[in-house]
This record gives sequence, C-alpha cells and structure tokens, in this order.
Amino acid sequence: MNPTPTGILRTTRSGIDLELTRVFRAPIDDVWASVTEADRTAKWFGKWEGEGRPGKTIRVQMGFEEGAPWSVMVIESCEAPRHLAVSMSDSAGDWHLEMTLDESDDVTTLVLVQHRVSADGIGDIGPGWEYYLDMLAASRDGDALPSFDDYYPAQKEYYEQLSPSPR
Repeated sequence: MNPTPTGILRTTRSGIDLELTRVFRAPIDDVWASVTEADRTAKWFGKWEGEGRPGKTIRVQMGFEEGAPWSVMVIESCEAPRHLAVSMSDSAGDWHLEMTLDESDDVTTLVLVQHRVSADGIGDIGPGWEYYLDMLAASRDGDALPSFDDYYPAQKEYYEQLSPSPR
C-alpha cells in the first residue's frame, strides 16, 4: 500500500496549522460518534476514560503506539456534532488539535487541524496523522487496518517540503 499524503500547512498569527481532510459517505452523527465515543475511538486511535465534556480531562490510551501509553487530554470545546478541540501533553510534546465536521447529502467532511508554533518535526507528525485518519476510515468501513510502515518514512519528505500558505 502506498497512501498519498494529503496534509497542508497554513500560516496563522501564532505559528502554523497542519490540516488534513477526510470525506466519509455517512451522516455527520455517525462520523461524530467515531471520533468521540470511547468504544469507537478504541478501534482507530485509542480508548479513553473520564468525563468527556468541555473543561474536563480524560485519559487516553494510545492503542496503536509502542507500549500503548496513556496520555492526559483536556477537552477545550465540544459542540456536537460539528466541532471538537482538545489539547494534550506527552513525551512527544504539546498537541493542540481541532476536528471540524460538515455534512452535505449524507457525505461528511472531517477536517483535522493541529495547531503548531513552527513546522519543526512536521516530517514525523504529518505521516502519523495520515495514518490515524486512514485508521479511522478503515475502522468505519470494516477494512483491514493500515500499517504505519506504509506512511513513515515514505511520507516524511512530502511533509518536510511543505510550505505554509496564508489562511
């Protein structure tokens, strides 16, 4: 499998945003459930526990990372079924993420944005998000889950060569 990288970088007032988009032939509520319900996130990202609402902290087990480590994630905003913003800190750094969903004619578009201060490390981070979003798609479709080895290091150069465009 040779997945094609899709991410783009956008310049912001505080740095850059890494943005990736996926389209699902499914109603928005179903896609929302795939990215917010613990039993469904466990299939493509990791299980979580705690009180999942704005201002609360949950624990997330990174189910597809080496050693399946636990991380603490703060839910900054949750406006079902259209917007979720979270932040977490772990040994790899600080992560500020947003997911926005939009539906038209039973087709839902999901946009994942990682807010970053700079493009440092983007060659490692971009392929990871490609992998996780393709894991989401595969888990929803009942397909075999992809292998991270198909994404990294194959997509590293693509991400390292991205230039941010203005928002």
